[in-house]
Amino acid sequence: MLGPAAVAAAFTLAQLTLVAPGLGLGWDETVYVSQVGRQGPAAFLSAPRARGVSFLAAPVAALTTSVAALRVWLALLSGLGLFLALRTWLPLLPPRVLALAGALFATLWTVLYYGPQVMPNLWVAYGAFAAVGFFLRAARAPGEPRPLLGLGAAVAFVALMRPPDAVPLVLVLAAASLLVPAWRRPVLWGVLAAGAAAGGAEWVIEAYVRYGGLAARLDRASEIQGELGLYVAVDDHVRALAGRTLCRPCDVPWRNPVTGLWFLVLPLCVAGGVRAAAGTPHRTPAVLATAAGCALALPYLFTVDYAAPRFLFPAYVLLAVPVALLLLRVADARTRRRRALLGVCALALLAHLAIQYKVLDSVTRRVRTDTVTLTRIAEQLHARGVRPPCVVSGEDAVRIAYRAGCASRQPGGHDASITPAALARLGERRPVAVLLSGGRPAPEFARGWAAHPLPELPNRPGFRMLVSPSAG
Repeated sequence: MLGPAAVAAAFTLAQLTLVAPGLGLGWDETVYVSQVGRQGPAAFLSAPRARGVSFLAAPVAALTTSVAALRVWLALLSGLGLFLALRTWLPLLPPRVLALAGALFATLWTVLYYGPQVMPNLWVAYGAFAAVGFFLRAARAPGEPRPLLGLGAAVAFVALMRPPDAVPLVLVLAAASLLVPAWRRPVLWGVLAAGAAAGGAEWVIEAYVRYGGLAARLDRASEIQGELGLYVAVDDHVRALAGRTLCRPCDVPWRNPVTGLWFLVLPLCVAGGVRAAAGTPHRTPAVLATAAGCALALPYLFTVDYAAPRFLFPAYVLLAVPVALLLLRVADARTRRRRALLGVCALALLAHLAIQYKVLDSVTRRVRTDTVTLTRIAEQLHARGVRPPCVVSGEDAVRIAYRAGCASRQPGGHDASITPAALARLGERRPVAVLLSGGRPAPEFARGWAAHPLPELPNRPGFRMLVSPSAG
């Protein structure tokens, strides 16, 4: 286990040195942290979101407002999570295969970037990877209870983090159990169903409490995500790899093709890895990992009309298994061209790492600059009398409100949680700020409020705030 342990340790160290320092909370992160944090009231939790990742942040976020402490906690936790996920597969694959698969996954700029962040997708990847490993172990050893317990826990963990992602995972494992005669065991189907139900219970209960039912919540979630349907978003995901954490709408030119080449080569490497595993004890793990990875990727590639690199984390970690098998098969090949093949592979991997680091550096620099600007904006809100208990509405309200210790409330859009009239009445008795940019007119209820300029954020020219008369 030294190989996987070393990879997990290096992953943690890379996060602490390259990503965590000076990285403030993002928009989505703020929503999740605010559910358990001390700095301000909870932000509106929209229909697609689940509370699972907030539970992971809670041990630190509930005790301190320090973002640095939260980053360290999550970097350590994500390193441990990678190790435990890889360890699940130890009876199935050699340590060197797992170490290489883990390294291929952990060195992607997107994975490093989100490692210390309060976002659910990396944890879904760990849970899905562990679930497939436990499933194979349970299928091979029908009398062993531990793999079954691990399978149920892993599926429940995925459902807790992001319930929709548990659906393709459970379906592909259930299908595998049906298709392979030796795996047709009702106990496997029962464990899959029980795990999904246990992990998704809170999300389903909340659907009935807040949305009037599960179907209503799913409809609202689809609406927020741009109406799920039949789309081809493969090219969107390729373009997003150039450094976009969210590409919506993804109508930007593909200016840096080199950043997405590995994505285009990945299917060939996966196919090569499955073929290399044929006739070996690794064939079944390679095939099931590939099937599960594809099943988890398909919804994001063909039903969502925008891209975020983090959506494909579960697919990437599972597809890393056949890729690792292929690379090690090349390394072990006894041919005259072995040295040449190893040289080409080594150069390709080094170039890949260099590109990943360059994109990661660019993204983290940009976010650190935004962090400084957002801190200055929060200070200006305080200087204008917008202090707790206060409310912030408008553009970038979530990030700015939480930094200022205020509640964020929107009278419209996906996060609508208050009416304009109620917001106006609120401004009569407590400080309220409305954030606007680009010369947009003030909403009718705030037309008499004092206007003050704010430091500009990217895509926020002419950023300003309107402050209610009660501030002071």
